[in-house]
Amino acid sequence: MMNEKKKTLDQNEQNLVQATFSLSVRLKYVKLGYHYLVSNALYLMLIPLLCIILTHLSTITVEDFIQLSENLRLNYVTVWLLSISMVFLATFYFMCRPRNVYLVNFACYKPETAQMVSKELFMQLSAKNECFTEESLTFQKKILERSGFGQTTYAPKALMQVPPNQTMAEARKETETVMFGAIDELLAKTGVKPRDIGILVVNSSLLNPTPSLSAAIVNHYKLRGNILSYNLGGMGCSAGLISIDLANQLLQVHRNSYALVVSTENITYNWYFGNNRSMLVTNCLFRVGGAAILLSNRSSDQRLSKYELIHTLRTHKGADDKSYNCVLQREDEVNKVGVSLSKDLMAVAGEALKANITTLGPLVLPLSEQLLFFATLVARKVLKMKINPYIPDFKLAFEHFCIHAGGRGVLDELEKSLGLTQWHMEPSRMTLYRFGNTSSSSLWYELAYSEAKGRIKKRNRVWQIGFGSGFKCNSVVWRAVRTVNPTVEKNPWMDEINKFPVQVPQVATIVY
Repeated sequence: MMNEKKKTLDQNEQNLVQATFSLSVRLKYVKLGYHYLVSNALYLMLIPLLCIILTHLSTITVEDFIQLSENLRLNYVTVWLLSISMVFLATFYFMCRPRNVYLVNFACYKPETAQMVSKELFMQLSAKNECFTEESLTFQKKILERSGFGQTTYAPKALMQVPPNQTMAEARKETETVMFGAIDELLAKTGVKPRDIGILVVNSSLLNPTPSLSAAIVNHYKLRGNILSYNLGGMGCSAGLISIDLANQLLQVHRNSYALVVSTENITYNWYFGNNRSMLVTNCLFRVGGAAILLSNRSSDQRLSKYELIHTLRTHKGADDKSYNCVLQREDEVNKVGVSLSKDLMAVAGEALKANITTLGPLVLPLSEQLLFFATLVARKVLKMKINPYIPDFKLAFEHFCIHAGGRGVLDELEKSLGLTQWHMEPSRMTLYRFGNTSSSSLWYELAYSEAKGRIKKRNRVWQIGFGSGFKCNSVVWRAVRTVNPTVEKNPWMDEINKFPVQVPQVATIVY
């Protein structure tokens, strides 16, 4: 009797699951139908109007056209004034409209195999330094086990020695090796000569030496003397997209120019040898990496470029020192989360993202999503209906998402908040697994992953989302100018892309 009841309950549960699944599938297709209907509503309304116009035109005779031309001859002053006005307005529009900015190409630095550091090797080096307590070593081990890292991330050579060689000379060497390696590959890809570059923007949050990193690039590549050179520091992992925004603004002013953007971070000089847990988190998560990006406002570069810049957006939220210090000092939360600074940090990041989405949404979302969002807002605010806020489906606006690979906790939260699938999150998760948190350059490793997989098709839209200190949330939207052929691209993923994606365990035990 008990077995029969159990079988009946199991059958009922299966029927409920199937019914729920069928309902969700039906709702999905209903929403897609609604989306296509609203998106093409203009064309559907124009068809009958066009039919009416064509029907009317079919009744016009040759004599009617002759009469019209005679009327225009008699009003030649009006015709001339109208023509001159149209020419003037067209010229004014083309002179004042924003210039199109194209991403010609980009390159991500891939360190030498000798710099590869497994999680076991990381813990062995930490133990050999004899500056960490047993509690601190246990804490670092717990962070790494839950980090979402694989065994092939990269560390600086200076820190893989015992004792580590933490000097300014080694720090410069690390950063210059990354920057020059990425720029060399980029120039080889594009064929652009260094002296053709008119704008240079470099971002490195923690290493800001004198002479500056931008000066090092100018001198190394013998860039021209009147180059516009900018060095951004102290902006954390969001600085890569801030650099793109700055370069875009400069390209709106300076005609026929190339802008070189270099994003990197230094680890050697900023490694922490103490036992403050909140500061040890950065030791565990940050790894060597960097990217170089070439932008152009030359119309002749359109057919040679990969992407066109559509939108840039910067948001600054929750930046008071009191709340940020609280985030860093909540060691109990760090222990629980293991892959992000704390729940407070995710709350602040969520506020920054919310503000970013509120501004970006109307610019990119299709009319169908905007109507649903507006209807829900009216129902909640005006009609006082108790319904949940409508979360727009950004998958209808973008084909690809590149979310800063800062840690597993950040990616989990954004996957849930934006309603993304595993396929959409794959570039971010695999970048975290393969290269770790490479700070501001992680977004470019993610885009490179999508290219290596052959996913980037002509007119596809890409949304890059960066988070950083402050707390900042920055967005850049690109549209593919052409289909990217992965077989002809030099890419940090190309020699191993067939190994991905991989299944990343929630906890990967470390034995050292």
